[in-house]
Amino acid sequence: MSVTNKELVGSRIKELRLKQGLSQDDVAHALDMKRANVANYEAGRTTPPSDIIGRLADLLHTSSDYLLGRIDNSMPLSLTSSSDSIPGWATWKDKKDFRQLLEEDSEIMFDGVPIEEEDRERVLQVLEALFWDAKKRNKRKPRS
Repeated sequence: MSVTNKELVGSRIKELRLKQGLSQDDVAHALDMKRANVANYEAGRTTPPSDIIGRLADLLHTSSDYLLGRIDNSMPLSLTSSSDSIPGWATWKDKKDFRQLLEEDSEIMFDGVPIEEEDRERVLQVLEALFWDAKKRNKRKPRS
């Protein structure tokens, strides 16, 4: 992992930790580690092991892909609701398709004016329902 990637991982951890109002001690306690480990991750001196990346992502309400710099959207897959809203029949590819839909961070406008964040969330909830409904219908269609 390059130095720049270590720094990116560290800055994302710190950014989300601060956004959540957590201290390095809070994160260390939640992950059962020393505060120095968290400080080293955030400073880009060391990269968290994969199991810690996953636990950090859960704690910070994001995805490990975001922490690792693979995607630029910090919103988790279940942005609009709990993971219970993802149907049990959804495959990994379905979930990836849904994530792509959410990551299209284009501005939502009404009558040429950007909508407020609360309204954007409601639009995304409707899109989520439509997305899973369409996926379900497409799975039932016989292939020719």
